[in-house]
Amino acid sequence: MGVTDPAGPVMDRDEVDRALARLGAEHEAIETSLLALQDHAGRRLLEGAELTGTTKERWTAAEASITLLWAYFDAYAGALRSAREIRARRRWSSRDDLVELTELLRGESVTVAGGATAAATANAPTLLSAAGRLSERFTLAALVERMNELYAGSLDLVVAADTVWSALPARIDLLAAELQRTRKLAHSVGVRPGEHPAGDDLERITHTLTRLRERVISDPLAFWVPAAGSSAPGGGRPDTTVYDREARALEDVRREIDAVLTVRQDAEQRLVRLRDVLSRADRTLAEARTARGEVLAKIAATEVPVVGGPPTVLQERLATAAEYRRQAQWHRLSPLLESLERQADDELLRARESLTAVTAPLAVRAELRGRLDAYKAKVARHGLAEDSLLVERYDAARRMLWSAPCDLRVAEQAVLRYQQAAAELLGTPRVPQQGGPQDGRGSSQP
Repeated sequence: MGVTDPAGPVMDRDEVDRALARLGAEHEAIETSLLALQDHAGRRLLEGAELTGTTKERWTAAEASITLLWAYFDAYAGALRSAREIRARRRWSSRDDLVELTELLRGESVTVAGGATAAATANAPTLLSAAGRLSERFTLAALVERMNELYAGSLDLVVAADTVWSALPARIDLLAAELQRTRKLAHSVGVRPGEHPAGDDLERITHTLTRLRERVISDPLAFWVPAAGSSAPGGGRPDTTVYDREARALEDVRREIDAVLTVRQDAEQRLVRLRDVLSRADRTLAEARTARGEVLAKIAATEVPVVGGPPTVLQERLATAAEYRRQAQWHRLSPLLESLERQADDELLRARESLTAVTAPLAVRAELRGRLDAYKAKVARHGLAEDSLLVERYDAARRMLWSAPCDLRVAEQAVLRYQQAAAELLGTPRVPQQGGPQDGRGSSQP
């Protein structure tokens, strides 16, 4: 839509003809724009929709603006028609004709009846500054400027509403369809509202999407974010904050359901592994208890830790897990299996640590026996096996290590004295002494 020239002195014939040509082109452009606005899909949707909130308020004002636009256009067309008729009176316009044409083309010659402006003002008081007047007078330039303002505001609203309607409901419907598929899948694995957090999330997302779609349909402008600094009609974007949040929430639920499905697929294998781990823990604890009895019988003067029994609570929870699997309660089985797997591994580690702690004295005795025999073999290789001191100290150490109960502290001292005597005979560095009286050859007495 264009803008006419400002007022000026009396126009000559050439100026009049050029102005009429320009105004004719403007008339066609304005009419084309108004008809396009009249046929715009967004405007038709706004007319037929049950609007609420911001959209209802603004559309009421926009309808009044569009009505006023047509009134202004009719007045504009009437002024142009009158000017053409005056110019058509004679080929060479007279001075009076030119004065009249100048006043018509540049002066405040266009009058809009008060009925149209009053109706529009009542519905959209912010659009007009002439509220209460019986009529309004405009120059053609001012009238075009006013029509441009009303047209831009009306088109901006129509385009914004149409953009929101074209974008959000379709996306909400696609998300709702995905939501329904997810709900069916969730139901098949026992994820239901009130029984699993993901089921509660699905219920909340369903209600939110339903309310969101209803509000988008009735109040699209509530979901419109104008572009900063943009003056073009429809400059902006739909506000998808709520939609995006629910889409992310649904994605989180889908991942949760995928985890439950994974549990359904490998539940039996995980249960078998759990039974195996707990069985190994029980066997290890049983072995530790047997070993403790052996240590108490064979080793003297030592503290042997008590071995606890297998925790029955794990077996009970394992039985519960198996029951969940039989009843296809995958949403309950999933967290229970994860917890059981951690606890079963911890229990096996505890059992192994108990066995290690209980059998430590036997390991010490075995190490002393091995050390004693190793030194005896070394002495024999050097032809000193019959040395009386070595024989005496070997026999003393052996009696201690192969008798029950064995005092490990005393037995260790005996082995150490044998090592020291052997080291002196072989001429090797002395074995560090552990204390005790010395015999005549510089070695500890047995």
